[in-house]
Amino acid sequence: MDFTAEKKESENNSANNPENAHQTLDSSSQLASAIDSNSKETEERQSRELKAGLHPLKNKFVFWYTRRTPGVRNQTSYEDNIKKIVEFSTVEGFWVCYCHLARPASLPSPTDLHLFKEGIRPLWEDSANCNGGKWIIRFKKVVSGRFWEDLVLALVGDQLDYGDNICGAVLSIRFNEDILSVWNRNASDHQAVMALRDSIKRHLKLPHSYVMEYKPHDASLRDNSSYRNTWLRG
Repeated sequence: MDFTAEKKESENNSANNPENAHQTLDSSSQLASAIDSNSKETEERQSRELKAGLHPLKNKFVFWYTRRTPGVRNQTSYEDNIKKIVEFSTVEGFWVCYCHLARPASLPSPTDLHLFKEGIRPLWEDSANCNGGKWIIRFKKVVSGRFWEDLVLALVGDQLDYGDNICGAVLSIRFNEDILSVWNRNASDHQAVMALRDSIKRHLKLPHSYVMEYKPHDASLRDNSSYRNTWLRG
């Protein structure tokens, strides 16, 4: 996966076309403004929660649930099946939510359980996800629940490297295996992608026998598959 070539091509296009460069600056300004606004809202939320005697998280999160229809793969049916379960923004709120969630072993197949930052839908096309991708790890069913819980705690506690580049995580319950995936914003940032891989391995204490695979979301859109035809293994 040639991240460097893609970056150079993008830089050359901007340099040779002033209009593209102007649009890039406009987009960057809009992004910076949105980040400032979100930061202010986050600080106000955390201040309210502290005054209420709670322990605020860095990010607000949402749990989503998808019960897939076997054999149906069109995007409309997928979006219709995504259900928002609950949101939380404090340590106390997380444990109240998590203790009432069904455990992976009790979920039917095929099912997806999503944990994403507020404002990001668990869809490839979402503006926060469309330029990103995901790290994928396959587990035997007897151990997937433990690794999923460890991943959830690392994500909620902002323990993974390049945390601002992380969008969320997914547990996919399948017939013969369960699959964990961690979604990030920028598939072309090689340093952030590889650092996220190493951080996941470290926090999950992943045995060396497990192989992690990476796939950009635009590739998933092209082949209409979440986990086949991965681009990078590590």
